[in-house]
Amino acid sequence: MLPLPQWPRFERQRLIGVFTDIDDTLTTEGSITLDALEALGDLKAAGLHVIPITGRPIGWCEPFVHGATPWPVDAIVAENGSTAFLRGRIGLQHSSDMPEQLSKRYQQDITTREANYARMQAVAAQVLREVPGAALSQDSSGRETDMAIDHSEFSHLSPDQIARVVAIMQAAGMTATVSSIHINGWFGTHNKFDGACWIVQQLWGRDLEAEMDRWVYVGDSTNDQLMFQHFPNSIGVANIGRFKAQLQHFPRYVTPSERGAGFAEVARCILEAKQL
Repeated sequence: MLPLPQWPRFERQRLIGVFTDIDDTLTTEGSITLDALEALGDLKAAGLHVIPITGRPIGWCEPFVHGATPWPVDAIVAENGSTAFLRGRIGLQHSSDMPEQLSKRYQQDITTREANYARMQAVAAQVLREVPGAALSQDSSGRETDMAIDHSEFSHLSPDQIARVVAIMQAAGMTATVSSIHINGWFGTHNKFDGACWIVQQLWGRDLEAEMDRWVYVGDSTNDQLMFQHFPNSIGVANIGRFKAQLQHFPRYVTPSERGAGFAEVARCILEAKQL
């Protein structure tokens, strides 16, 4: 991982959009800090697309796009790529005279979602029964397409316990990932990168893979590895260091500061290049 100041100016100048994780990337101690929130607004004001993508539930994300003070973003992709709130002129023509709309989209149809939800409840019951101290995440009521076990937000699980939860999920045929706070599991082939490609197509009818070098991804933990692998411009905020021994795919650059302060450093780095 190279220090953020070594990110070449010409790569920053070409950027058209920013994807970012939320927990421990935008947020600090569970809340978005003023510097990170202002960074989102500054990026949008400069004409860049801004899309948080998270393992958090879609219900948890709603206040950030539909509340009294919505975040200045184009969309929020939730539950590791399966569902999203979109804001924009959404339609086949994407006409500039269309009013902006907020809509909720899913990658899976309702029949699939309902069947998978029932299967997930059985796996969740098994985890709670077989892993002492395991608890569902406190945001579980807002989840529609995945399940989450808390390992560091309000509860604490040891590395061996985390590995046991992952093994139970995988044995049931689920995809399982570990974020900085939760162990997420779901049925389906979607993931953060798939969700990023999907949302770019949904919003603008474009192929993200054809313009990968014009986007940046910012993250902080092991469940961001797929994004680090795919994005040539990938950045870890400084707290990525605590997962260093567990990473197979590393971000290309790392910020001096942790969490929201690190994200604000990324935004300043991008905007400084855009202004010249």
